[in-house]
Amino acid sequence: MLTHEQLRAKALGRAEVKSQYEEQGDEYALLDEFLKARSDQGLTQAQVAERIGTTQSAVARMESGRGKHSPSLATLSKYAEALGCRLEVKLVRKRGRAGNSTERPIGLA
Repeated sequence: MLTHEQLRAKALGRAEVKSQYEEQGDEYALLDEFLKARSDQGLTQAQVAERIGTTQSAVARMESGRGKHSPSLATLSKYAEALGCRLEVKLVRKRGRAGNSTERPIGLA
């Protein structure tokens, strides 16, 4: 079985995948965090699905980022909880704007 890093490197070796990845960097960064956390816990998609009360295919769609609909914050929070984590959502000022760059967590746990 390939590690997360090996799978990522293999996928980003394909030009079309790399282009899409760069266009959707923030979304893929979040997906990478979920995949890494699941891998670090040694859990399968089926095990995570069971913990959050869904199917393995639903977890696969969520992890791929290819679903027709983005997962809700409630679903992402359940996924994080299943991995022994908590979900944090932050608003971060974009670079080049006046004022200091600040991070303000939105109260989710």
